[in-house]
Parts: sequence; structure tokens; C-alpha cells
Amino acid sequence: MSPASCVLPGQRLAVMGGGFTAWRLETGDLPPKMENSLNVVLSRQGVLARQMDVIATNLANTNTSGFKAEKMIFSEFLEPTGESGTPLSMVFDVAYLRDMTEGPMRTTGNPLDLAISGKGYFAVEAPQGERFTRIGAFQLDNQGQIVTLSGAPVLGAGGAPITIPQETSIIAIARDGTVSADEVEIGALRIVEFAEPQFLSKDGGGLYDPVDQAPQPAANSLVLQGTIEGSNVQGVAEMSRMIEVVRGYQAAGKMAEGEHKRILSAIDIIVGN
Repeated sequence: MSPASCVLPGQRLAVMGGGFTAWRLETGDLPPKMENSLNVVLSRQGVLARQMDVIATNLANTNTSGFKAEKMIFSEFLEPTGESGTPLSMVFDVAYLRDMTEGPMRTTGNPLDLAISGKGYFAVEAPQGERFTRIGAFQLDNQGQIVTLSGAPVLGAGGAPITIPQETSIIAIARDGTVSADEVEIGALRIVEFAEPQFLSKDGGGLYDPVDQAPQPAANSLVLQGTIEGSNVQGVAEMSRMIEVVRGYQAAGKMAEGEHKRILSAIDIIVGN
């Protein structure tokens, strides 16, 4: 999936969505020791369950403006099994990928529907502080400020909300973000980009928290008025992955059941002797 970005590159240890931990093999951190094949099967089911969560989130946001699809990254851990030299293999999840490609652009004709062509983000003033978004479905509040659908003010280049004068007939927003009311320039949108957008943390409602990254003025981004960026989730591909995960989980379940019966049989033989 290109271009795509790894959310957790180069980190020694990180807590990922869903509360599970990512080990980085190159730093010496290893998954829990595999004591028997049943542990291997159970670990596989755990990975598949988390993968299903990611797929379900993607499918639920197929029609969400500006949503970026995600995938999981897997790695194989091998452990020797004694003199035979045949290793046990366990697959575990180390991180996830956020697809940073643009979603399809849909023309709406609404002057307050905006999309960004490029790597830029709109800046908004959320209750928890400044946040950033690719969702440009805006509206005017009672004071004439440009706000998100949830009411968060959209910030201008100077860091203050942009207010449209009353009785304005035509709102025009140029590709560089300049805002005009009845052909009079009244401000400019703050469009920023990040060196590592994959490290932006989801903050709900399509907003991103920059964490410790400093936003920079967007260099090669264009604002498209009367346009909305759609989700880049590919529904058919996600459904295919879901079917594969379900089949894999069922196969792992059968293996776990067979291993359980084998252990019980072994116990019966030992006790019987």
C-alpha cells in the first residue's frame, strides 16, 4: 500500500490501539516465550482478533469524509524446539499502517465544503486544544465563524477563528486558503503539514493530536472549495480481508481443539500407566 506510513517505526516499545503492546525485535524485545504449540495457536487467534478490529473500523468508516484506512504489520518469531532443530513459529503484530493516500474528491458545490489536495491539514480550536483534520465539511455558527460540524472553530493563518461578516452573499476561498467575503479578503485558513503524519494521534471526530510534533506551513497543498475528500477505504478489499481472517480464526480454533484433545489423551495414558 503506497504511499503508506508505519505508525510505530523505530520505537523500542509502544502501546497500540486496543491496548496491546508492540515488540520491536531489532532492539532485543521479544514476545512471551512459547511453551507449547497451544500457546502458538492462541497467540495466532489473538492476532487475528485484533486484525478483525482494524478491518471492522475501516469498514465502518467507508463513507466517513477524510478517513484514512489502516492495516496491521506482522512479524514472525522463531524458537528452537530441542535437538530436532525444527523451530516453532509464532506470528505477532508489531505495529499498524495508516494509508496516507488521498481519498476520492467529491464535488458538492457548497462554498463551505473544503478539501485539501496534498499533505496539508486544517487547524481547528477543539476544547482540548489545537487539533488538525482533513475533514473540510464546515458551516457558520451564530456569530458567523467558520466551524466544523461539531462546532469547533476553524483557525486562520494568525491563529484566530475566521468570521464571515453578516449579510455576506458570496464566500470565496482560493486555493492558497485566502478567504474572501463579497470579493473582499478577510483572512486566510491555516493549512499545515507534518514531517511525520503517521505519528499523529487520533483524537476522535476526525481530529488529530500532533503530540510532540510542530506543525509547519503547508508547502504544496491546495484548498479545493465546494469539494469533500472521501474515505480512502476500499470496501471490497476489506471484505476480502475479513473473510480471510474469519477462515484463519476458524482454522486456528480447530487446531486448538485438536491440541487440547491430544493433551487430554496423553494425560489419560500417563494416568492409566
